[in-house]
Amino acid sequence: MTRIFWVRHGPTHAKTMVGWSDVQADLSDAPRLARLSAHLPQEALVISSDLCRARATADAIAGTRRRLPDDADLREIHFGAWELQAFDAIPDQTRLHAFWDQPGDVRPPGGESWHDLSTRVARAIARLRAAHPGRDIVAVAHLGVILTQVQGALGLSAYDAFSHRIDTLSVTEMNWRDGVWHARAINYQP
Repeated sequence: MTRIFWVRHGPTHAKTMVGWSDVQADLSDAPRLARLSAHLPQEALVISSDLCRARATADAIAGTRRRLPDDADLREIHFGAWELQAFDAIPDQTRLHAFWDQPGDVRPPGGESWHDLSTRVARAIARLRAAHPGRDIVAVAHLGVILTQVQGALGLSAYDAFSHRIDTLSVTEMNWRDGVWHARAINYQP
């Protein structure tokens, strides 16, 4: 059985839509990082998105675990022209609301849709499972990435997946059994 322990990167304190921008994580809470690291399986492999907030978080919690190369397919959703914009600053509010209220094929200008993100993340997970069958994996990623996995494991619509809270430095555990993902814990706070 493969288990993936999804960890959302440390807080950025950004008040805008942050997707592919390389925004630093605040990793100053050493006791919290130590609790998180202690909660994760010691023999697990560690991988992260290639964005610095995920990469730095993975490095902070890896300990003696084997660190795999970063994977760009684990990046947050690409907000395109909306990147680093406040919600109320987006000129096309109709499109913005459709993006969040009817997630699926709606894309920000120059960005990607929810379906694009889901496909990209599924590709990364399939590669990981094939390369490391039966291994525990700690994957440090982003809110959208983790929500795609919650959506798949629980059989939800994307809109319903958005109702799940995924806090920074939380753990969402998924187990691969009988050819499907099962959610064991969502947004666990060690």
